[in-house]
Amino acid sequence: MSGERVERRLAAILAADVAGYSRLMGEDEEGTLAALRAVRRELADPKIAEHRGRIVKTTGDGLLVEFASVVDAVRCAVEMQREMITRNAAIPPQHRIEFRMGINLGDIIIEDGDIFGDGVNIAARLEALAEPGGICLSAAAYEQVRDRLDLAFDDLGEQQVKNITRPVRVYRIPITLTLPTPSARAPSLSRIAGEGEPRRASDAVGEGKQGLPLPDKPSLAVLPFQNLTGDAEQEYFVDGMVEEITTAIARLPWLFVIARNSAFTYKGKPVAVKQVAQELGVRYVLEGSVRKAGNRVRITGQLIDTTTGAHIWADRFDGALDDIFDLQDQVASSVAGAIEPKLRRSEIERASRKPTANLTAYDLYLRALAQSYRYTDQGLAEAVVLARRALAIDPSYAPAAALVGRCRGLQRVRRWGALSDEDIGEACRLARQALEAERDDAETIGLAAWTLFFLAGEAAMAAAALDRALALNPNAAHAWLYRGAIHALRNEPEAAIEATERARRLSPFDPYSFFYARNIAAAHLAARRFEQAIQWADHALHEQPRLVAAMRVKVAALAHLRRFDEARAELDRLLAIDPKQTIAGFREYAHHMAPEVLELHVAGLRLAGLPEE
Repeated sequence: MSGERVERRLAAILAADVAGYSRLMGEDEEGTLAALRAVRRELADPKIAEHRGRIVKTTGDGLLVEFASVVDAVRCAVEMQREMITRNAAIPPQHRIEFRMGINLGDIIIEDGDIFGDGVNIAARLEALAEPGGICLSAAAYEQVRDRLDLAFDDLGEQQVKNITRPVRVYRIPITLTLPTPSARAPSLSRIAGEGEPRRASDAVGEGKQGLPLPDKPSLAVLPFQNLTGDAEQEYFVDGMVEEITTAIARLPWLFVIARNSAFTYKGKPVAVKQVAQELGVRYVLEGSVRKAGNRVRITGQLIDTTTGAHIWADRFDGALDDIFDLQDQVASSVAGAIEPKLRRSEIERASRKPTANLTAYDLYLRALAQSYRYTDQGLAEAVVLARRALAIDPSYAPAAALVGRCRGLQRVRRWGALSDEDIGEACRLARQALEAERDDAETIGLAAWTLFFLAGEAAMAAAALDRALALNPNAAHAWLYRGAIHALRNEPEAAIEATERARRLSPFDPYSFFYARNIAAAHLAARRFEQAIQWADHALHEQPRLVAAMRVKVAALAHLRRFDEARAELDRLLAIDPKQTIAGFREYAHHMAPEVLELHVAGLRLAGLPEE
């Protein structure tokens, strides 16, 4: 054994790498390297220096950093990951640089500035266990920060990792964004957690008092946005933005939204979202910031589920200060429209985890909605069963009543099952019931309107109901979608495209997005723009390859262009899905179409060779 003395010390080690680095380099080597250098220069290196860390070494896609304090290491990691969320907000997921991080407290060997030992190896294994954008800690590191930082930790249990003899207990930090103070520089996590300054009585939930209980429907608070413009005179713009967003979201009657005056009691105060949630009694918190560069302004927003720490949605919006009030309207509308489907999905996931013996009408409705989103024969049938169960609990529950009609309409579109006259009659009766019972919910009114148009051909009633829905909530994406469908099939193609494009902007991640493309395809067909009709039908079929409605549009458009071989090939695919399709059957099905639109479809289908009977 060598008598040379080895230098050792106890240290906090942070290991980080870029998730999917090889894929990113394969797709865009120069762009990835430039983006990674920018992240190092603008974020990673300054943050590490701020928290007294030492970069031991770097690899092409990773960092190894040593800290004297675990608290400093965790603060640095959390602040970096939160800032990366904001940086990535407007970048497509497949092009984002996302770090995975592991933190361990252990004994290390120091040699020529490098560090070695199991302490380093465990940090590297923890980093490999982390999800993109995530942080994993060893039990040793967790014990040092559990009572010192206001963070949530998920216990992932013991994990067997490569080249480490004993299992390692692992903890995960769910990353969320907290509201910084309105100074030019964001506070450290110690100030966000309330360290280093006296806590006000209003800030102390948990010191002898309980937070407010959650209401019986999804609840949300829109916190004051941080003014990072560097211009105190823009404070009115930032506050006005939040007020517009709050008003837009409050139009959603299925949401419980905290009034602006209550949410603004947190303006300028360093608080954690979990504390806000307890004090206001809400499940979700929306926060954001406004930055300015010259005459340009950038607004970011983030939506957080405070019960899990999950980061549900983030986006950013850019515009000119010259159009400051137009920009307010645009952002408010976009935020309200974008977070609605995200909140729906979050609520659906919550309901799906509840025991079946403890389901309310609302939970059953959410489960029915989830089944309808599957867009399968079995899914739609199960959605009807669940919606009926909801109505058995609450016969006046309008969303469930409207959903029955929606499912029946989709079954008819796909010709799944033989709908009886009783099925269609029930769907129309429930749609009328929903219209009579529901005066405020634009989504429910839109569903009922579409049902009555599609199943009963009541175009005038449907149009009037959609006008009412959009007057209640101009950000109701599905109401715009249904309006676009009616315009397309009633031979108003330009209005159809305008309405559908607005729906697409409001709900870019809609599970029914293939219907948006199908609407636009039908509108172009009505306008005799056959090439565009084919392109948009292909968009729909790319997402939903068995969408017969889009296939019919494509067949008709190809036939009108005299591309008969292609039209017949597409018709063969259609008939493989629906072998009973005939001209007579289509006429009966399409009773809701304007006569001239119906004949345009029929002429194309006939030219392609669809049998008459």
